[in-house]
Amino acid sequence: MSDQVETAPATDVTSDDKLWAALSYVFAPVISIIMLLIEDKKNRPFIKFHAVQSLVIGVILFILVPIIATFTFGCGLILWFVMFYWAYKAYQGEMFDIPVVTNLIKGQGWV
Repeated sequence: MSDQVETAPATDVTSDDKLWAALSYVFAPVISIIMLLIEDKKNRPFIKFHAVQSLVIGVILFILVPIIATFTFGCGLILWFVMFYWAYKAYQGEMFDIPVVTNLIKGQGWV
């Protein structure tokens, strides 16, 4: 077996998939949890990848941002703007890696 990077075929991703994936980053972790509970959404590989990835990063930011913001006088809130960038990339139909998070979710077999 070779170690190749898996990518979803572009023809398999619908505009509905892109919208749900983008929303999972904007409203993480709430929308991510809802998408993983809806049967037809969690069976779509593109949606599931982004839902799990945004769920993990949403929980991490939910914990870290208040701590960072306390010590930097609110500058930690800038990290939330990164979520909008990831939402944009998801809406463009991209499956991108968030360095530690993507390795974690793939290593755990969540996607």
